[in-house]
Amino acid sequence: MASATPTFSELRRQLTARTSLAPVYLLHGEEGYYIDELVKDFENLIPEEERDFNLYTLYAPESGIETVMDVCHRYPMMAERQVVIVKEAQAVRADMLNKLHNYVAQPNPTTILVISCRGAQAKGKELLAAVRKNGVIFESKRLSERNILPVISDLIKEKKLNVDAKALSMLRDYIGTDLSRLYNEIGKLALILGQGAMITPEAIERNIGISKDYNNFELIDAIIARNAAKAFTIIEYFRNNPKNNPTVMTVSSLFNQFSNLLVYQYTRDKTQSGYMDALGLRSSWALKSYEAAARSYNVRQTIEIISAIREFDTRSKGIGSRQNEYDLLKDLIFHILTARGIIG
Repeated sequence: MASATPTFSELRRQLTARTSLAPVYLLHGEEGYYIDELVKDFENLIPEEERDFNLYTLYAPESGIETVMDVCHRYPMMAERQVVIVKEAQAVRADMLNKLHNYVAQPNPTTILVISCRGAQAKGKELLAAVRKNGVIFESKRLSERNILPVISDLIKEKKLNVDAKALSMLRDYIGTDLSRLYNEIGKLALILGQGAMITPEAIERNIGISKDYNNFELIDAIIARNAAKAFTIIEYFRNNPKNNPTVMTVSSLFNQFSNLLVYQYTRDKTQSGYMDALGLRSSWALKSYEAAARSYNVRQTIEIISAIREFDTRSKGIGSRQNEYDLLKDLIFHILTARGIIG
């Protein structure tokens, strides 16, 4: 049987290979993209010409648990298996979902039952216990800005591409945790560049439309170097190209940079591995930014800057200010560059 708690990539490989398939799968969690893709993979287990007979898509709130069990107990028509997909299970009460545990305890060996709780944690302790024993549970966790880089790196490797540090940061800053867009854009790069190619800032600018010279990566570099002229030039570019440069993404990047800098500054283990563990980094090149920033900003300045970023967030929502968001951003950059370490 398949691993009881596989990763997204592991589960996709198992479904593609069609080996060691379990009789029951429970998909749940906040990140909808992974669940949507896996549901497509389960549908693809049934050939196109058999789908009218051996592929069932039921909606839990409408069909009812008894109907689901009845369909699961049927046998496939002139085929090895049937697939029964139950969507919107998150909308059904826990006590109703628990009724499935009797079926899951003794599932039909020619049926693959897929229970989808898109965007929510699965309910029903008895059902969960039965699936853990006889099936597979996949939890689709929502990604944070802090752990998106390894996901982007893994996807690029999966597509047999390489990427340089600046290009990786550009993808993180401008696509963020939007997995659907991330997979689409990297898939597009794979088709255009071909296997073994290097994803560079130039390739991203040419094929995705993100400027290689005016982006959050370059802005942070300018701030770290205290290059005010370059920083304000980038802000003016953002102002003139707001669609591709929303202030929310810029401020998120600044907050991540300085909150991680504060972690770096307070880390007791001053070795490279100590810093990497504290920051959750998998490669040492990312440390260079924090090493340079620590030479430009002391702890008190970092704390003041984080406070200023939070104040920007409040004012950009119209609380205590009616300034244009890019004027506010310009003021924030000035504050960062001139921070004196005043706290309170």
